[in-house]
Amino acid sequence: MKMKTALTIAGSDCSGGAGIQADLKTMTMNGVYAMSAITALTAQNTTGVRAIQEAAPDFLKQQIDAVFEDIYPDAVKIGMVASSELIRVIADRLRYYNAKNVVVDPVMVASSGSSLMKGNAVQTLIEELLPVSTLVTPNIPEAQVLSGLTIETKEDMITAAKQIGDSFHCAVLLKGGHSINDANDLLYANGVLVWFKGTRIHNPNTHGTGCTLSSAIASNLAKGFTLTESIQRAKDYISGALSAMLDLGYGSGPMNHAFDLQGEYAREVE
Repeated sequence: MKMKTALTIAGSDCSGGAGIQADLKTMTMNGVYAMSAITALTAQNTTGVRAIQEAAPDFLKQQIDAVFEDIYPDAVKIGMVASSELIRVIADRLRYYNAKNVVVDPVMVASSGSSLMKGNAVQTLIEELLPVSTLVTPNIPEAQVLSGLTIETKEDMITAAKQIGDSFHCAVLLKGGHSINDANDLLYANGVLVWFKGTRIHNPNTHGTGCTLSSAIASNLAKGFTLTESIQRAKDYISGALSAMLDLGYGSGPMNHAFDLQGEYAREVE
C-alpha cells in the first residue's frame, strides 16, 4: 500500500517546537510522508523571535515545484508566510497543480507575542490563499482580523466563523482557546456548524500548538478521513502531546510530538 504524503509550506523554527519542525514531526507521527517548502528562516526559541529572514519568492516557487513534480502531496499545510509576494507564489502554484486538502493556519503572531506578518500580507492571504483552501484554522485574534468582528462569546464565534466561511468559500475551524471556553473549537463547513469539545490540560508549554493542529488535520485528510474525523483525530493527538508534560526552555515550551513513538530506536536508555 502506497504511503500518503503531505507538504508543509511554512517558516523554520530553529528551536524545534513550531513551524516546519513541528509540522514534520506531527506529520510523521500521524502516519504520512512529510515534505517541506521553507518560506522563512527564524531565529527563535521559547522566549521569543529574534530575527526573520524570508525566502526569495522564486526560490520558494522552485521548492514547491520540486515537490509537486516528483512526489505529489495528498495534503498541503500552509503556516507562516510573512509577505504578499510569497503568498501570491504559493496560491499560484497550488492553483497550477490543483492541490488537494489545503489547510491554512493563518499565523499572524507568534505565541510569544512577536508579529510574523507584514500589514498588506493579510489582505493578500484573504484574496489569494483562502479561495484555494479546504480549511482555514484561525485562533480568536486571527479570526477577528479575518472577519473584522470582535469575538468575546460563543455566539460571536459562530457569527465570525460564518462570516469567514461565507466570504471566502472555505471551511473554517475557529479555535476557542482558553480565552472563551475550555479550548472548544468551532467548525463551519458547507453551512453546518460543529463544536469540538476540548479538554483543559494544565500545561503552560504550548509553543507550536497551532502548527501542530493544522499539520495533524492535513495528515488525516491525506489519509482519507473526513474533515470532522480529521479534526477530532488531530485534537486527540494534541491532547496526548500536551499531556506528556514535556518541559523544555525558559518560556512557553514545546509539546512532546513523539509521545506515542514506539519501537526499537525510540526507547529510552535503560
